[in-house]
Amino acid sequence: MNIKSLLLGSAAALVAVSGARAADAVVIAEPEPMEYVRVCDVYGTGFFYIPGTETCLRIGGYLRYDIGVGILGHQDVFDKEDLSEGDFDTNDAYYKRARFQLRTDARSETELGTLRVYAAINFQYTTDDPGGITDASDAVGIEHAYIELGGFRIGKTDSLFSTFTGYAGGVIQDDLIGYGPFGTHQIAYTFTGGNGFSAAIALEEGDGGSGSFFNDFNDDGIVDPGEVTTIGNLYTLDSYVPHVVGGLAWTQGWGGISAVAGYDANWEEWAAKVRLDVNATEQLSLFIMAGYASNDDDNNFFGSDESPNYYGNWGGDWAVWGGGTFTVSEQTKINVQLSYDEQENFAAVANVNYTLVPGLVITPEIVYVDNFDDDFEDDDEDEIGGFLRFQRTF
Repeated sequence: MNIKSLLLGSAAALVAVSGARAADAVVIAEPEPMEYVRVCDVYGTGFFYIPGTETCLRIGGYLRYDIGVGILGHQDVFDKEDLSEGDFDTNDAYYKRARFQLRTDARSETELGTLRVYAAINFQYTTDDPGGITDASDAVGIEHAYIELGGFRIGKTDSLFSTFTGYAGGVIQDDLIGYGPFGTHQIAYTFTGGNGFSAAIALEEGDGGSGSFFNDFNDDGIVDPGEVTTIGNLYTLDSYVPHVVGGLAWTQGWGGISAVAGYDANWEEWAAKVRLDVNATEQLSLFIMAGYASNDDDNNFFGSDESPNYYGNWGGDWAVWGGGTFTVSEQTKINVQLSYDEQENFAAVANVNYTLVPGLVITPEIVYVDNFDDDFEDDDEDEIGGFLRFQRTF
């Protein structure tokens, strides 16, 4: 065997080994093309398409921190050091609440209109004063959770009686004199015309409320404690007959007018409101609202001439609210609200809504409440409260 033969043999062996290794090589698949999240601008800013679907989703919410003093704080709470020594001295203390609200809003177009699912869930830590002892606790609650298709809505949200007339102004404490209920199960339909006209109807379940009722006198002609019944959750439905709300509204460039009426199926009472909005200038908007409620003498609370009424939750038969918003600049708004009812309850509220940086709003607010009825000395004292809110919305 000569050198030439050895070289040829070695070359052949190398080719064979190389071919064997090539047969065992791992083939790496080509990567799938990257699918970026697409912006959905059909429903406004913040929406994006859920990958692989035609559903648009927006995730947002806010973090809010509130501080209250005076009538908006904790009043006459026990001094814990004195209480430990058997004394019952009291103090006033701050009210505080930290709340994180998570909001999800999913929408898509169908042959029946826009299909929407909306939810707002609150996670909060709040101070309280049960039994006059200050305390703090966590809580989780659903503020809104509903499905909409076209003009139909089903789920949990604020009562149509309160929302259809636009709540009661831009202040935080807008319900010092009540103007209607809030969270409830609801089945509703809203028609929106092209000329600013809209109409709505809702079937609601109701929630909350408590009261005591007198049943009869005893044999001696005086009130027998056993004949006074206290009932909680006065307004949650007690039969298949729902509470009913209906409303009409007309909105134009100058402002608008709206009216709403509600029937309480539990207590067979009704209430109605009418509201007028006026855009006085580009900077100033004003509103006035009036409400009237039935009061059936057969259902009066014990020791009162008031009857339970889910929708007419102000004092007496009637109440009025008024106020406005003045836009000082892009960063600053001033809100004012005044309210008064037949029982001579009066409330005045004012705040300054200041945007420190985009997304962060600071709102200091002051309230004044009084009862002008001299027949009730205990309720005749006027009171003042302050409130400060920090809110980061995203």
